[in-house]
Amino acid sequence: VLAWQTSTSLDTAFCLEALEMALQFGKPEIFNTDQGSQFTSKAFTGMLKDNGIDISMDGRGRCMDNIFTERLWRSLKYENVYLMHYESVPEGRQGINSYFGFFNDDRLHQSLKYQTPAEVYFQRAS
Repeated sequence: VLAWQTSTSLDTAFCLEALEMALQFGKPEIFNTDQGSQFTSKAFTGMLKDNGIDISMDGRGRCMDNIFTERLWRSLKYENVYLMHYESVPEGRQGINSYFGFFNDDRLHQSLKYQTPAEVYFQRAS
């Protein structure tokens, strides 16, 4: 997880912030999302186009098109959110931030041959 933001609404601003943060790590060839209004907005698609990134969107109602992202959300919910029962949005943000630190730096991933995402990322970067 390179960058993330949360919002209590489906506005575009928080997605643009997360995208700007993620682009600091490099530009992907393709950016895949669902067809949510924040991702189909002119501002969001414009930022992708301005950075030379091809846009890929899942078919409507086809969550399996982006199985890696869906798996991430499952892990976040079952390993953190459902267990912690956050009382407020700020508490949830802080807890999710801690979880993503754990997810990237400490949690071993079978699909990564029992390495952490950070280990794989920095091996490829060097």
